[in-house]
This record gives sequence, structure tokens and C-alpha cells, in this order.
Amino acid sequence: MSSQTSPTAPGVSKPEVIVRSVVEIPVSNRRRLVTGGALILVGLVCVLLLGIGSRSGYHASFQLAPADARVKVPNLSLPARLSAVLLGLVVVGLGVFQIARGFSKRAMRWVLTAAGLSFMVAFLCWAATGGSQGSTLDLLGLLQQSIFLAIPLILGALAGVLCERSGVINVAIEGQMLSGAWAGALVGTLFHNNGVGVVAAVIAGGLMGLLLAVFAIRYFVNQVVLGVVLNVLALGLTGFIYDALMQPNQDTLNNPGFFDPIKIPVLGDVPIVGPLLFNTNVIVYITYVLIIVVDVALFRTRWGLRARAVGEHPKAADTVGINVARVRYRNVIYGGMVAGLAGAFLTIGAVGAFSKNISSGKGFIALAAVIFGRWSPRGAIGAALLFGFADALQTVLSFTQTPVTIPSSFLVMLPYLATLFAVAGLVGRVRAPAADGEPYVKG
Repeated sequence: MSSQTSPTAPGVSKPEVIVRSVVEIPVSNRRRLVTGGALILVGLVCVLLLGIGSRSGYHASFQLAPADARVKVPNLSLPARLSAVLLGLVVVGLGVFQIARGFSKRAMRWVLTAAGLSFMVAFLCWAATGGSQGSTLDLLGLLQQSIFLAIPLILGALAGVLCERSGVINVAIEGQMLSGAWAGALVGTLFHNNGVGVVAAVIAGGLMGLLLAVFAIRYFVNQVVLGVVLNVLALGLTGFIYDALMQPNQDTLNNPGFFDPIKIPVLGDVPIVGPLLFNTNVIVYITYVLIIVVDVALFRTRWGLRARAVGEHPKAADTVGINVARVRYRNVIYGGMVAGLAGAFLTIGAVGAFSKNISSGKGFIALAAVIFGRWSPRGAIGAALLFGFADALQTVLSFTQTPVTIPSSFLVMLPYLATLFAVAGLVGRVRAPAADGEPYVKG
């Protein structure tokens, strides 16, 4: 509750006190029961399957530093069964409280985050007991791989946020990524300069964004159908050029190499954080900058206010003098450029060559991250990291002995289930910008 005192008018002895209160709408009983029941179920899985199901007397050992690290960090050792059981009981307690009293919507985000982390730690403790006593799971390597795999998803999600916050649905992230990957590899090889390749990738993504903008904003084409068509166009065009030119001339047209990691002095030697964040290639560092720039620009600048106004109520924005079409054109092209950078990471930043359909659906995963993240940069980044972690986890577990063999496809499926739950409203109503996908005709 907050109060505001108005200025004293002539002839009035006491100032008028205006009291404003913010009342949060209570969560429905049905949603409280469903989310509480889900939390209890997750907690019981931790206790019964991951806790009691782990080998008795085993300790889960996790490596937290590379072997050649300047600052040595001892391995983290946890009693596997006890840790999983305790974490499971914590999650069960959260579920019981949710059913009995209910958390606020803001607190529920932290509750779900805590439950997810508890489940994941319990799962890793269980998985670490599959081998012989004293074996170590490379936790730092797992986290490094998670961030590496999440970078194109983060960039794609930022592209989606930029477009959809201004009212244009960007289903074409996949095609923008693919175009950027192709252009980056081809131009980087021709000029023997990966920096030029990155610029070409950004331009190619921006051109795909321009196509999306022209047909969606000027000609009012259905934006979902248009995005699918642009994805098919990018897949067919890059595939044709690859088969006709790049594959037969691999050394001269498809051999750009890739950026070497750059270790930042001092920061790169910080235990755990340094190897994770500050010993990587230049595209990852550019991604860090873009994360800050997009978040600040959308919520702390006049440009961001106008973009969000156009995405929520374009007619009202037009009434106060904002050029709706110009704002949408600009944001969609910016989004395409960011997605093109994601494509450059797939080739110049990772494998060092282009191949047909190298994006492999990552643009659609990025779009799912936008929805899961509630159309906010921070939420979308968190969702992208979740997808990246799941991808890295199934890779690590493919050569790690676990107490029970788990199909890797099941692990990859988990983030998608979380996305479905989010879209279905399990973690709260998910609402896109009000004018998202709606063409605006100035009248």
C-alpha cells in the first residue's frame, strides 16, 4: 500500500490524502491444486526413484574445474542418496504449502525454479552412482556444453522477442538462422576472414527479416504461413547452392574454419565462473552484449517503450504520433540480423563449415523459448539455457554409466513438456503482446 499527498489548495486546511493499494488477484483453487500436486509428484520422484533408487553408501563426486586450471578447485562430493531424499522432501514441502496456502504469482516463479534445480541436482546425484565408487562426473564440462549449445537458441529467442514485442510473429527464425549460417561460411571462406563472414551472416539474416517485414506489414500476409514459407525458401535455396557449389568445392567455398576461444585476463581465471563464461569465442561475447542491450533497450529506453506500445495497442500508439509501420519494420529487420548471427555461430563459431539444414530446428526451439519465457528477454534466455542443458545432458549421459539405462530421447523431451505445461497455463497464464500477429491498417 502506498500513499500520495496532493498539494494543499487555497482555503483547504488539511491536505487530501489519496490512498492507492495494489491487490493481487488470488490464484484459483484449481490451479493451486494442480501445481501443488505436480510439485509433490516431482518431490516423490526425487525421494523414491532418485534417492532410494540410488546405490547405498555411494558419494556423488562432481568436477568443478578443468585439469589445467590455474586455481585448483576441489571436487564437490555429496552423499548421493541422502542428498536426493532431502531435496525431494523440500520439493514435497513446497507442494504441500502450495495446496494449503498457495504462493503468490511472483513467488511461484522462484518456487518452480527451486523445484527444477532440486530435481536436477537429485538426478545428477543418482546418475553419478552408476559407475564405480569414486568415479567423477564432469559438472563443469556439462555446464560449459550447456552454454555453448544454448548460444544459438539465446540469439534466436532475442530475435523473436524483438519482433513479437512490436507485434510481428517471427516463425521464420529457422530460415534466418539457416541463411546466416550459409552466408557466414561462404563469405568467410571467400575472403579468408571470419569477421567478414559474421558481417555477411548478419546481413543475410537481416534480408530475410526484411522479406518478412515487407509481406507481413505492407501486404498483410498471414504471418505464421509467411514464416513457414520463408523457412522453406531458405532451406531450399541454401540446400541447392550447397549441392551445386559448396559441396563440390569444399576447400575453396566451404572451409571458413572457426573462431578460437579467447580467454579474458583475470576473469578467465576466476574459479568455475571463469572457464564457464570468459574463455570462449567472440560470438559468445557478442551474445553477452546483446543480452544486456536488448533487455535495457526494451524496458529502459524510449525506443523500447514505443516498440512495446506498438505491440500492445498500435492504434493508440499511432494516435500519439508513433509511426507503427516504421517501428515494426525496424524491429523485424533487427530480429533477422540477430538470428543471422545465431546462424554464423553454427558454422564459424562451432563446426567450421556449412551443411544442409545445419540449424536442425533450432529456430523453432528458439520460438518455443520465447513463449516459455513470456516474451521477455530474461525469460527467453532462461528457457534457452534449459534447452541447452537438456541437450548437453543427454550427450553426457550417453557415455556415463547410470544405475538404470535411460533413453537419451526421453531427456531431450523434458524441456518440451515444460514448454507445453507453460503454454497450457500450469505456471500461470501466458499472454502474448495484445497485437502480436495483427496487421495494422492506418485509418
